[in-house]
Amino acid sequence: MSTTEQSPTYGARIRRALLPLLVTAFTVFGTFGASRGQVDRNEPDVLMVVLLLVAGLSLYWLRTRTIPALWATIVSTLAYMLLEYPWGPVVIPFVIAVFSTIRFGHRLAGWVGLVTLYVGHVGGRLLLGINEQGVYQVVIVGTCFTVLGFLAELFRAHRDRVMAAARTRKEEELRRAGEERLRIAQELHDVVAHHISLINVQASTALHLVDRQPEQAAPALSAIKDASKEALVELRSIVGVLRQSDESAPRQPVAGLDHLDHLVSRTSRAGLEVHKLVHGDPRPLPAGLDRAAFRIVQESLTNVVRHARATSATVRIQYGEQTLVLQIDDNGESLTGPPQEGNGISGMRERATALGGTLTANRTPTGGLRITATLPL
Repeated sequence: MSTTEQSPTYGARIRRALLPLLVTAFTVFGTFGASRGQVDRNEPDVLMVVLLLVAGLSLYWLRTRTIPALWATIVSTLAYMLLEYPWGPVVIPFVIAVFSTIRFGHRLAGWVGLVTLYVGHVGGRLLLGINEQGVYQVVIVGTCFTVLGFLAELFRAHRDRVMAAARTRKEEELRRAGEERLRIAQELHDVVAHHISLINVQASTALHLVDRQPEQAAPALSAIKDASKEALVELRSIVGVLRQSDESAPRQPVAGLDHLDHLVSRTSRAGLEVHKLVHGDPRPLPAGLDRAAFRIVQESLTNVVRHARATSATVRIQYGEQTLVLQIDDNGESLTGPPQEGNGISGMRERATALGGTLTANRTPTGGLRITATLPL
């Protein structure tokens, strides 16, 4: 088990060491090759090799100890230059170190490193009286250092934009996942509450009739069977969405107002007489609006069956030019005062609000409950 746990770390270290080793090898061997013919420079020796090794191998710690690695490269490169060793690829580790430091977000340290090497090189040669450089060479070197810094800034800015875009996409995915979970939770609540309420009412009726009028219990048991079957089909469809399953499970079309007649018939069989009235010109609705309208009517009738002790309910649907108005009234107990809002009414209001509409729950003149939902088309 320990071998399995350590293997990825070991492999990561090998990959991280690959660039420093390649850069160091190229710098050392390239410098020896470039030293031929540079008679005005000092001969290669052990100290030169040590300085090149320090500058190159320090790149290994750029990700974990960025600032110390940067300064190790700066000091060794500056010492190499002031000791007048042969010109060659010695600046490659320094360029990589500064570029990476700025790209990783250590902007101040990167620019300070650039200025330090530049000032140290130019000023050190002046102080030590080493082959004074002309103004032209000083300007060229300064320009190159400045260009290096700005290129690193451009790459850093691009990296920040990519990371910000990735964070935004992740947040958007989480937000959509949360909205989808809320939608599925609402669907589950509506399906379970409606069918279980019908089953409960029919079961109570069957228990009441089974001893006194057994022949009258059959319709109630049949209604229980139908309601439980429909609940299982809808639940399986919703669970299929959660599982993202491709199995050929029984699935119904997305519930909409075209299923309203079936809902009215099923609720009427549970003992609540339901009347449906449609005003205006019925027409196809957007899927989200159609589903929300159906669920609002379904949950309203569920609340009537469960709480209102009503014998009848009326569902009015008004197709307007810009709005769809749903009104569900019942003839429940004569009560006064505002109705108590539970999960059912708050869930319906959330559905309406999500579509930019409104939902109110008030008492009718006879004391029943009136749900009014106005949904924009």
